[in-house]
Amino acid sequence: MTVTPVYKVWSESSGGGRDGEVVSESGRIDLELRPPVEMGGSGDGSNPEELFSAGYAACYNGALHLVAKNAGVALPDDTRVRVTVGIGKDDADDGFGLTVAIDVDTPGLDQEQAQQLADQADAFCPYSKAVKGNIAKTVTATV
Repeated sequence: MTVTPVYKVWSESSGGGRDGEVVSESGRIDLELRPPVEMGGSGDGSNPEELFSAGYAACYNGALHLVAKNAGVALPDDTRVRVTVGIGKDDADDGFGLTVAIDVDTPGLDQEQAQQLADQADAFCPYSKAVKGNIAKTVTATV
């Protein structure tokens, strides 16, 4: 795949990574990071999985709106995309791995049409392309 970027941005991590700080180039993101309680941390800050789920949800929602528009489908105003990111032990290499569950809520649409749009958005979304084959992922549409 060849990509010609039209936008680039950097973020920088300092401190201990999961127990440090992350700042974006624009300064709009300037967060203290702490491991979640479930991973032995204090939970008193954000964490990489939370940031990844937020970015993924926003990107996927944009992809959903674009594929719906291209298909001539008006999405309901209360359409929502929830991306749940999990982290846990990867039994294959004794390291860690991620899981992703994408839940698309499109009240009022036909179930089959909603799932088709969700699957098309998954094929189009750059985040979904990036994790394809690397993360256990599900995509579920509800109406």
